[in-house]
Amino acid sequence: MRITIMTIFPEMFEGFLNTSIIKKARLKNIVDIEVADFRQYTLDKHNRVDEYPFGGGQGMVLMCQPLLDCLRDIRRENSHVILMNPTGQQFNQKKAHQLLDYDDIVIICGHYEGYDARISDYVDEEISIGDYILTGGELGAMVVTDAVTRLVDGVISADSTVDETFETGLLEYPQYTKPVEYEGKKVPDVLLSGHHENIRKFRLYESLKKTYLRRPDLLENREFTPEERKMMRQIREELSEEEAE
Repeated sequence: MRITIMTIFPEMFEGFLNTSIIKKARLKNIVDIEVADFRQYTLDKHNRVDEYPFGGGQGMVLMCQPLLDCLRDIRRENSHVILMNPTGQQFNQKKAHQLLDYDDIVIICGHYEGYDARISDYVDEEISIGDYILTGGELGAMVVTDAVTRLVDGVISADSTVDETFETGLLEYPQYTKPVEYEGKKVPDVLLSGHHENIRKFRLYESLKKTYLRRPDLLENREFTPEERKMMRQIREELSEEEAE
């Protein structure tokens, strides 16, 4: 897979590209991640890539010319072009998996007050990482790149992603490691029992409970198995008893 990130602040990606799993994926040539500075394409004598908006208003707007000239230079026939935009479709794990279908992805980082609306005509989709405003699309581009890269075959063990939060439609169950007891807080006995079926049931129960408490919206359209329905009744009863105490 090839990912090209278009930005006017390429220095922001130096640490990101040379740290941890992203660095390893690049060194193994599993994923090719490049950064393109579209400021280098401006025809403005002052190297500007933005201008005041027509009709007035606050802030500056990215111009078509430098951004689209850069896009034309790096875009391939099979490129899937993404514009990071707070008004775009909200990014999630499902979208990360969908992006695996593309061998070549271009991510455009917006900046300043916004971008010339005509730029939208040259992209395939617009993505947001949440309902808030950042100073630019660089952090969002890192989020998307990281989430997709770790799903590419060979980057990390496939088993590592199976039970992760959102992969099963539920939040992940709590995890523990050594020591068995820390400041009076002990690891649940079932996790030390070696009984795999009991451990599976414990983790499913805790996963359902955490999701019910923190993200009940994820359960609204879930098709519960008979085992899960029974556990949900137990969870509601447990919580009701705790409230009554």
